[in-house]
Amino acid sequence: MKKNHDNRTGALGELTMADTSESRGSLVGEREGRVSRTFVRLADTLVADFDVADFLAMLTEQCAALLNVGATGVILVDPAKTFQLAATSSQRAEHLELFAIQTEDGPCIDCARTGAPVFCADLTTAKTRWPRFTAAAHECGFRAAHALPMRLRDEVIGVLTLLDAEPGAPEPEDIDLGQALADVATIGILQQRTIEQRDVLAAQLQNALHSRVVIEQAKGALAERGGISADEAFQRLRSYARSRHLRLTDLAGSVLDGSIDPVVVLADGQS
Repeated sequence: MKKNHDNRTGALGELTMADTSESRGSLVGEREGRVSRTFVRLADTLVADFDVADFLAMLTEQCAALLNVGATGVILVDPAKTFQLAATSSQRAEHLELFAIQTEDGPCIDCARTGAPVFCADLTTAKTRWPRFTAAAHECGFRAAHALPMRLRDEVIGVLTLLDAEPGAPEPEDIDLGQALADVATIGILQQRTIEQRDVLAAQLQNALHSRVVIEQAKGALAERGGISADEAFQRLRSYARSRHLRLTDLAGSVLDGSIDPVVVLADGQS
């Protein structure tokens, strides 16, 4: 009986271990799937209706879940080197991140300035380094804070902050994953900025070309009306615009649509 009982116990133990292993495998597979989907979503920044705010909100939510931390936040660094809160995964994180920006105190600020990761497993040991931040973190219910740089080569555009209610350091694989997510987000943001700058430049070039066409047409109209050269017509057009503080393109358009009489422009420039 003892043997049979032992056999049954052993079988039950093996079954329990198998179930546990299967359960863990399922959790790992689920996490890996979520990681993959998150990277795909972060990489999808070429859509016409790309929204940076929504993009970063998604980043903070996914990071909080994937990295098993209480909350996350993203602070961006603008060209003037000032800090702007972009997104958080919770209200408490928002309060703490805003406080860090206002006081310029905390791991996220150090990370933004140095471009290097900053880890603090127990904020109660960092009261000397970040006196105001640690007090505020305690009020918000956070005991650990870590900051990962959002950077591409020498350009730091922001910080991904990880906050937790319990003291402790993140696992190495979680640090690697967090940094990878921050890196992909950085590339996405910089890519979008490049697209926006390119669009602005294209619009500026188009406006310049349009302005040139309008001015050339106005020059031709004035030259024909006054029986003068195109160069002389341009000088009179420019003289009229300057004396009345008008944009040259606007004046040229007014000459063409008849809202300003070409004779008036010619006479003014001649005088």
